[in-house]
Amino acid sequence: MDRIGFIGLGRMGRGMAGNLQRKGFNLTVFDLQAEPMRALEELGAKPAASVAELSRAADVVITMLPGPPEVEATILGPEGVLANAPSSLLVMDMSTVDPALTDRLAETLQAASRAFVDAPVGRLASHAERGESLFMVGAEEDDFARVHPLLAAMGTTIFHCGRPGTGTRTKLVNNFLAIVSCQMNAEALALTSGFGLDLETTLDVIHGTTATNGQLKINYATKVLEGDTEPGFAIDLAHKDLSLILQAANGTKVPAPIAAVARESLSLARSGGFGGKDFSALLDHWCERAGVEKLRFKSQ
Repeated sequence: MDRIGFIGLGRMGRGMAGNLQRKGFNLTVFDLQAEPMRALEELGAKPAASVAELSRAADVVITMLPGPPEVEATILGPEGVLANAPSSLLVMDMSTVDPALTDRLAETLQAASRAFVDAPVGRLASHAERGESLFMVGAEEDDFARVHPLLAAMGTTIFHCGRPGTGTRTKLVNNFLAIVSCQMNAEALALTSGFGLDLETTLDVIHGTTATNGQLKINYATKVLEGDTEPGFAIDLAHKDLSLILQAANGTKVPAPIAAVARESLSLARSGGFGGKDFSALLDHWCERAGVEKLRFKSQ
């Protein structure tokens, strides 16, 4: 069995690594924060003192990090994964990054006779904790077969999108729709409040027509409308992803005006102190700006 190293134990990574450990994988973990390291150690994982130490003890290294700078430094830095990796190494990056970085990682690792897989994650932190994540995988066939048992231990839905780089590109398309839908829902429900409409009745109407969407049915219903704005996916990260989407769209000369407007709407929310809240809390931001009541289910 491959020895697994997992770097990045944030809201998503901690749940994913926990599922690997509970399902019997030989797991070593590393994070800059001590608390999630202790939690994984209590489950039986081996803690590493550094990225370099973890890399020397692993055949497959998984990275789940905030963004491109952290991923590049962790994998390609002088004390990073590649510099300390065994010849059998496969790196699987599950972060949301720009396609140019994914392509560079794949090319650099291939040139060093190491394997690379990009497998960004769909769904929320609560799904990661329950082992119900969705994965969009860019990998060569042999490498996909090698990581499939790991993905199956962390999630329920796995899509092989194509060669390395296709997972990252699919994730950007997915997040474009998810984040823009979230922004649209916030404005629509703020208008619902401004009109003085009954929330439950309005949602029943929306869910009975083609106006409905997954963000409204799943994320809003379980997060902000229940009064929970703790970050499953923070507005700061959504803003970062829209920036990556616009950068990648510009690079391929595909216009994305709605993404540009949505990013600046999220900039307003961040300036108002909402950056660390769940992206469904855009509803509260827009209700505050409009001076209308924040909507909640009647049970709240």
